[in-house]
Amino acid sequence: MESRVAIIGIIVENNGQIDRLNELLHSYGEYIIGRMGLPYRARNISIISVAIDAPQDVVSALSGKLGRLDGISTKTIYSSQK
Repeated sequence: MESRVAIIGIIVENNGQIDRLNELLHSYGEYIIGRMGLPYRARNISIISVAIDAPQDVVSALSGKLGRLDGISTKTIYSSQK
């Protein structure tokens, strides 16, 4: 199956979900190119970007699982290259 390069943008508004979020990212670690997290203390949120190279269904599955966590929002952007 063809892989796609994508970025999953994550906003964390519930810090109680950080452990579960990290567990999910770890379980998809073979596909993750890199990640960057920024705590935004003025708003009590965290902003995380995850670069991933995986089949589209894997990217969608990870994004969906993350987005179902309470207090976590995600948005995925795909590269136009296949």
